[in-house]
Formats: sequence, C-alpha cells, structure tokens
Amino acid sequence: MQNKSSLLGGAALGVLLAFGACAVAQAAPESQAAANAELKSEVEQLKADVQALEAWKDSQVAAHQDDQAKLQQMQAQLDDANARAAQAEAQAQAQIQTIPTEVATEVAKDKPKTDKIYYKGVTITVGGFAAAEGVYRSKNNVADIGSNYSKIPYFNNVMSHTDELRGTARQSRLSILAQGNINPTTVAAFYGEFDFLGAAQTANSNESNSYQPRIRNVYGTVDWNDLGVEVLAGQNWSLATLNSKGITPRNEVPPATIEAQYVPGFVWARQPQIRLVKSFDKQVWLAVSLESPATTFASAATGVSGTASGVSITDTAVGVSQLNSANSYSFNHLPDVIGKVAWEPMIGGAQPLHMEAFGIYRQYYDRVNSAAGNAALNPVGITNVNTTGGGFGGSVTFSVIPKVLDLQGSAMTGTGIGRYGSGQLPDTVVASNGSLQPIPETMFLFGGTLHATPALDIYVYGGEEYEGSKVFTVGANTSFGGYGNPTANMTNCFIEGASCTANTRQIDQYTAGFWDKVYNGSYGNVRVGLQYSHTDLIAFAGTGGRPTTSDDMVFTSFRYYPF
Repeated sequence: MQNKSSLLGGAALGVLLAFGACAVAQAAPESQAAANAELKSEVEQLKADVQALEAWKDSQVAAHQDDQAKLQQMQAQLDDANARAAQAEAQAQAQIQTIPTEVATEVAKDKPKTDKIYYKGVTITVGGFAAAEGVYRSKNNVADIGSNYSKIPYFNNVMSHTDELRGTARQSRLSILAQGNINPTTVAAFYGEFDFLGAAQTANSNESNSYQPRIRNVYGTVDWNDLGVEVLAGQNWSLATLNSKGITPRNEVPPATIEAQYVPGFVWARQPQIRLVKSFDKQVWLAVSLESPATTFASAATGVSGTASGVSITDTAVGVSQLNSANSYSFNHLPDVIGKVAWEPMIGGAQPLHMEAFGIYRQYYDRVNSAAGNAALNPVGITNVNTTGGGFGGSVTFSVIPKVLDLQGSAMTGTGIGRYGSGQLPDTVVASNGSLQPIPETMFLFGGTLHATPALDIYVYGGEEYEGSKVFTVGANTSFGGYGNPTANMTNCFIEGASCTANTRQIDQYTAGFWDKVYNGSYGNVRVGLQYSHTDLIAFAGTGGRPTTSDDMVFTSFRYYPF
C-alpha cells in the first residue's frame, strides 16, 4: 500500500510541474506551441495514469474491505470455536474430577475397611464403648447400674426410707469378632464381649473402685452356608432371647435401656450352651440348644413353715474350685433344653415382621433326708428327688415404618422359669416333703422405638412378671407351707425396723428414655441418653395386709464409641 501511495504522489507532482511549465511558456507563444501540445499530451497521459491509479486504489480499498469482512467473519468463527472448546474443556474437567470418586468407589469394594483388621486371612472387628453413667433411685437398692427389682425394700426396711445416687463407668464394654472362611461355603467365627459389672468379694466403691472384667459373651460358630446350618458353642444370649433376624447370634433385641437389668417381663439369659440352627430359604429357622442350668429358690414368708418335721434338705453348696466360696450354687445335673422356631414372611418384597415361638424344659433336684416318723410320711432314708418344669412363649418384632418406628413384644408362661425374667423371681419352693416344686409364672413385655431423626431414638417399654401361689400342707394338716401362703404374717412389713419376709406376687414397670447421637464422624460417635422408670413391687397378702412398694429411677449415660 505504501508503494502505491508513492506512485499517486508522483503523478500529482508531475501534473503541477506541467502546469508550471505552461505558465513559463506564455512569454513565447510561437516557440512554445509545440511544447505545449507535447505537454498537454503528457498531462492527458498523466491524468489517465491518475485515473487508472484511482481505479486501482478503489479496487484495492474494495478488496481490503472484503478482506476485513472475511477477517471479521473468521474472527467470529474463531471466537465461537474458542467458546465451544472452553465448554468442552470444562465438561471434560468435570468428568475427570468424577473419575477418582468412581475409581475410589470401585476400589473400596475390595479394599480392607478401616474399621477392620486383616491377619492371616482372618477378619478382626473391634467394638465397644466407654461409658460414664449415673443412677438415682427413690428407694435404696444398693445396686450399680443394674437394679434388683425383686429386692426393692418394703416399708419395714430402713433402705425404703433412703434414696440412692451412684456414678459408674462399669457398663463400659469391649468386644472382638474374628471371622475366617474355611472354604467358599464354610465360615468360622469367634466372638468375645466383656464389661466391668463383675464384683469379687474384694470389690468396693470406697477409693479405688476396682471391679474386674466380666464375661458377657464368649463363643465360637461354624456356618455351612450351602446347607443353611450353624453350630454355636460357648456363652451367649439364651435361645429364648428375642432375635431381630432369623436365629443368628449378635442379632438379639434387648430393650434399649441404660438400665443394665433391662425391663421386668423381658425374657433372657446369658449362659454357656451348645446350639444347632437350621435355616430354610432364610424365611424359616429351627433351633435347639442345651444350656447351662441353675435354680433360684423362694424364701419362706414370715410365719410360714418349710418342710415337715423330720425332713431336711440340701439344695445348694458354696463354691470350691474356681468358684467364689462366698456364693452358693444350686444342684443341677441336666441342662435346660430350649427349642425355637422363627418365621419372617416376605411382605412387599421385604421382611419387616419377625415372629418366634419357643419352649423350655427344665429339671430341679435336691438331696432329701427323711428321718423315722417324719410328718411328711416319706420313706426313711436319704435320696435325691427330681422334679421338672418349663414353659413356652413367643416373641415378635415389627418394623411398622422402616427406619422410623419399630415395635417388639415377648411373653412366656410356665412353671419354674423365674431365672429367665429380668425380675429374677424364684424358680422353686421347697414342699413339705422336701422336693423342689416349680412356681407358676407369666411374664410379658411390650415396647417401641421411634427413630425421630437419624441421630435421635426415643423408646417406651412396659412389662410385668406375675407368680402364682404354690401352697402345701405340713404334717397332719396342722400348718401350711409353700409360696404365697395366705397365713403368712405380714404385720411387721408395715413397721420400720421390724423383721418381715414377704413373697413377691408381681413386678410391674413402665419406662421411657432416649438416645441422642450428638457426634458422628471419622473418629467414632458420641451418644447421650436419659431414662426414667417407675417400678411397682407387690407381695402376696397375708395376715396384716399386702405389702407393696415402688421405686422411681432416673438414669443418665454418656458413651463414646470409637470403633
């Protein structure tokens, strides 16, 4: 463009010079005529050149404008391409950012979890919690976090006129589960669970508060998954205890209370056993267990005779080898035999309903010494006397609204089944002939848990244990013995400081509380709980009236679950 502008400038200069020459030539018309004609021709030529140059310039300007339009069009296309490239890059970056999460998710399926330990092909899971808890009772029960419902003091006992406050960490718990695959269809497992609610004779709360660990559960299992068969051996919850899923360990459903003795009416025990379970399509389960026996005994009420004259018995002995010599242990020579069936029907593609039925067979025996001329008319001599008892019951759990509302209930009735209830009423009473007679009893529990939020659970329970009377004549119908005898003298039960023994007829309780998970994160979770319960203890009536008492209890708990 600069070269073409110079040509135009030169042409214009030439035209000016030509006009200057014409002016000079005016002084000599004749001599200049030819020169003028020649100059004119040059001027015309120059004009033509100028016009050509102008035309060329116009064409260049037009071409330049066309180039500018094309350039602008190309710029617009480039901008659009850049915008689309930027959008594509952003989408690619977003997809790339999701890849680590997706990869991590896939890897996590096979990656060992952080809450488990892997050792030589065995998976080890550690559990438990540290607990800081407290209990207030309106009647002094002289008990830790687990109450003795059948020993709530009556009016004659000074403890009935004093209340009780205790702090404790003894319900803190530690558990360990080890599992290994023997082969693709056979799994072996070991489970141990311990707390600190044991109390040797040296344990006290004066200074060191030194209480030893206590076995809750220690057992092993072998599962043949292809056969649907499981064998359990060791100490575990009794087969009579309510399950939430099939008949499988670690799925028991105790009430969600802070109270370590749970609720009267709850059917349970934790004891050594060997158990065989068979599953049918994971909807029906059959099980049988042989469980370690023990017998609890009723005390004779005030003014009531025991055995007939000339008859004496031995039904307990103090501990000797590896048993505490300050404790007495019942005579037993046959295990408690428990059978159970569970059913979980499919309802709408799920199994929200769990139902159970079970039965218990028990045997009791003692050593009876019958002297000559005894009032019971027993044969003279010393012999072992066996009696039998047992009962049957059922349990149910129902997820009314999944993850929102759960209901549960359990009941059992029979004779000599007191040890399987939270109230710990007696199994047997000594008859006039020296035999141990099982006491009739019925127990039941109903409750529900509302999962108000993912962190807050609110529970309510109500239960009862009721015993019938078991009365005997002693001698020639001159006096009466047994349990719940209406001739018992209950007068002193209403006088503070007086001596009185009453037979318990029933224990009732209702309780409510909550658990709030105040923290849940990578370092475990923290839960706080509060519970209130009201318990009524009612004795059999005798001469002088029917003793009754009650206890209001408040429990608090702060628990840290690190695992």
